[in-house]
Amino acid sequence: MGNMAELVQLGAVRPKSSVPPRPSRTVLWLQLITLAWMLVECGVSLYAANMAHSAALLAFGSDSLVELLSASLVLAQCIPGIGIADRRAGRIAGGLLFLLALVVAATAIAALVLRVKAETSLIGMATTVAALFAMPVLAYLKRREARRTNHVALAADAVQSATCAYLAFITLVGLAVNAVFHVAWIDSTAAVLAVPILISEGRSAWRGHTCACC
Repeated sequence: MGNMAELVQLGAVRPKSSVPPRPSRTVLWLQLITLAWMLVECGVSLYAANMAHSAALLAFGSDSLVELLSASLVLAQCIPGIGIADRRAGRIAGGLLFLLALVVAATAIAALVLRVKAETSLIGMATTVAALFAMPVLAYLKRREARRTNHVALAADAVQSATCAYLAFITLVGLAVNAVFHVAWIDSTAAVLAVPILISEGRSAWRGHTCACC
């Protein structure tokens, strides 16, 4: 967890001028990789959540969905002729995160009240383990490129990737404990713990501190 905490400490990246930096080839590749990864991660996580009735996987897959949409907005802004204001992109991402936090919280509380027992999900655990390795690497590469190019938005995007690693860890713990000890409420509890992360990301995006422009 120490390495993950370091990833979030991205440091201050201050623009030298009001003119946004031109997208470098490295930035574009990083966003394309993020888009491809999140597409797979989101699909597998939500499928596993449905099959295992897991609120924790629902939270993880929901966060992946928002990151997928955010990456799509970033790439759209890199295409000449497509005008998506930074503030509008941030508000869209933030609004989606708030909505997903509400859905996850409601699902987790309902599962606790109704005593829904999540089933063991090997594919869900495999996905979160993969994210634990991939997300810190992506966060590091984005942070390094952001510092090299003085790119504020990419630095914020690195924070989001690091946050995904934290969420993957919480989800994995919940899934593993449930698989070994068959504790009915642990999965929903893991989902509840993920809600503040979704809200925090939503607030950052709404205020314009998320990936808004590459």
